[in-house]
Amino acid sequence: MLLTTASIVRLTVTNAETSFHITELRECRSAVIDDRPTESADMSTEQHTAPVDGPVSEVTGTVPAGLSPKLYNDDLAPTSRVGRRWNTYNIFTLWANDVHSLGNYAFAIGLFALGLGGWQILTALVLGGVFLFLLLNLSGFMGEKTGVPFPVMSRISFGFRGAQIPALIRGGVAIAWFGIQTYLASVVLRIMLVALFPGAADLDTNRFLGLSTLGWISFVSLWVIQVIIVSYGMEMIRRYEAFAGPVILVTMVALAVWMLSNADWTIAWSTPDSLTGVDMWLQIIGGASLWVAIYGTFVLNFCDFTRNAESRKAIVRGNFWGIPLNMLLFGAIVITLAGAQFRINGTVIESPSDIVQTVPNTFLLVLACLALLILTVAVNLMANFVAPIYALSNLFPRHLDFRRAALVAAIIGLVILPWNLYNSPAVINYFLGGLGALLGPLFGIVMADYWLVRRSRIDVPALFTEAPGAAYHYRNGVNMRAILALVPTAAIALVMAFVPAFEVISEFSWFIGAGLGAIVYLAVADRRGPFAEVSGESISVASTH
Repeated sequence: MLLTTASIVRLTVTNAETSFHITELRECRSAVIDDRPTESADMSTEQHTAPVDGPVSEVTGTVPAGLSPKLYNDDLAPTSRVGRRWNTYNIFTLWANDVHSLGNYAFAIGLFALGLGGWQILTALVLGGVFLFLLLNLSGFMGEKTGVPFPVMSRISFGFRGAQIPALIRGGVAIAWFGIQTYLASVVLRIMLVALFPGAADLDTNRFLGLSTLGWISFVSLWVIQVIIVSYGMEMIRRYEAFAGPVILVTMVALAVWMLSNADWTIAWSTPDSLTGVDMWLQIIGGASLWVAIYGTFVLNFCDFTRNAESRKAIVRGNFWGIPLNMLLFGAIVITLAGAQFRINGTVIESPSDIVQTVPNTFLLVLACLALLILTVAVNLMANFVAPIYALSNLFPRHLDFRRAALVAAIIGLVILPWNLYNSPAVINYFLGGLGALLGPLFGIVMADYWLVRRSRIDVPALFTEAPGAAYHYRNGVNMRAILALVPTAAIALVMAFVPAFEVISEFSWFIGAGLGAIVYLAVADRRGPFAEVSGESISVASTH
């Protein structure tokens, strides 16, 4: 039996933001390497001094002369190389949190349930990890070199107006999942509060707009905590991820060891329904492909984080420790948890929360739930909050800085009443799933333009001007060639995602969409050049502004 998209919907969440099951949460009660940046031979290192005669932006103040306040503010501007703080450890902790999300555990354990044994699961994860390592490096290098976030990066291939399309698609998906993730985490908090304060159960009996009083208290509390963290900018996110990473790793390893001890230090390496031969390898390859698809969103906007990276070496090392090697640890934990539980009573768990609920000590149970909350917030911040902040700032650069855009994104994530979205299969499968299907073609177009057409030669200051003769003005700010490549490939991606006849290849829809997007764009792209390479240091801002 092949692992299909429909299967994954039943095992995990149908998004690439690594959410997790509401049912999982309902049960939750019972070294730093000093890499000096190496400058490109063609990239200037001069520091930014803003001209005094430039236009004025409500958010930024004085805008460098020649640039448009409709396109430039301190959050969209390139970051200066001097003072960047994201090192190997910081990149690693991004993946230490995200790889070990409960949604990913549910996905990987689902492979065990569908007939893959221990070594087959490890093979699928390693294959997916190798692909991710390569793709994330390509995406990350773009941010490190230019210093700009994804919405600005999209101006290269789509034009300064056309870039709103990929930015809003990515941001729209993320806002919805920010609300959903916050709601799911609030269920953990609500149940934990009842465990600690039994009288709080009285607040969990009524309903207002779909939540009880205790539900609203839990949701709003987590909502406020995340808004406060993000309001301090990317530097606070970096610190939180650095704190959360070790907590999650220690918690998951401890859980695996505890479970192994309960199984008398032996595990079941497979179920009686284990696959063999061709079916087994198709399942492995399909699992690896879906593993990459889960990270399709993050691969697209990884430059939001690497624009603050110290060097390419920091990105490569952080990705190496955080993706292939960390995924081996992740796979070992998955096999231990699933195999131990199957050894004990012949059942297959759906996630670590199925084990957490069996912890007999209330104090340890509360600690485990706190770890799940820390994990969920960490994943939510990196995967679902940063992207819409930059998308909104790119949409209204004169009015929205990082903090204001964060508040707007958070408010939208609240007013959409995300628990209703989560409980609506139509919304999850068709709206969010449809938007997610477009991310593959977008990735292919952006990557093909940057690496194959322009060969990474970018005029960074030109990304912030509306001048008709500018490199990224195209036709009224829109590159119709990119749109021409996006429309048919997006249509194909949607067909593969929703038409049952294509279910057999649906596991590979992200790769197919990305490949077709790149091929079609290369066929229609204007390759005439010359493509100028101009550093953005003259208009840059400090990475910790």
